[in-house]
Amino acid sequence: MTPAEALAELVAGNQRFVTGSRVHPNQDAEHRAALADAQRPFAIIFGCSDSRLAAEIVFDRGLGDLFVVRTAGHITDPSVLASLEYGVTVLNVPLIVVLGHDRCGAIQATQATLAGAELPTAQLQTIVDRVAPSLRRAQAQQVTDPAGITAVHIRRTMDLIARQCAGTAAAVAAGTCAVVGMSYRLTGGAVTVLAGSSPAQPGPGVDHLAG
Repeated sequence: MTPAEALAELVAGNQRFVTGSRVHPNQDAEHRAALADAQRPFAIIFGCSDSRLAAEIVFDRGLGDLFVVRTAGHITDPSVLASLEYGVTVLNVPLIVVLGHDRCGAIQATQATLAGAELPTAQLQTIVDRVAPSLRRAQAQQVTDPAGITAVHIRRTMDLIARQCAGTAAAVAAGTCAVVGMSYRLTGGAVTVLAGSSPAQPGPGVDHLAG
């Protein structure tokens, strides 16, 4: 697939999920057996670990379709970046989606910590340290609404991938891969593609998605 075709497949699957018309593709025993020797996913989903954000469900996909990487607040580290590079440079996946969502616990915890609240354990400081730059960027851009802050955090994650994944950057420059931001609404189940991040829709700016 091209990056645009991969994105269209994801959007169509999410629409089926939202409307309750899921087809549950590629989840049968025959397809499982056919994938045993090799995988050819058409999209990488780098999303939050939130239990309400299961990629194969919200995009109505099945086995072998999606290469999924998840961390709390979709924060990056060397193993995450290596996993994304593997998907692009070894599996030749044409699309990376950074998938954020509303009411993100990682963002809320970081906001509370920056306001003076104490974290339950010291280990959680790792999440705060990686989300805090996004909140500072949002503040500098005078973005204060929750949906806008989520969009800023998604875009900053996209920026980190572009700067720190050389193979991915090369594939993007060649037009064989694209990095797209999406925001998921927990209540309605719909994803919104961040303006300007679609491979067929270039454009700048910070998104102020519907709150």
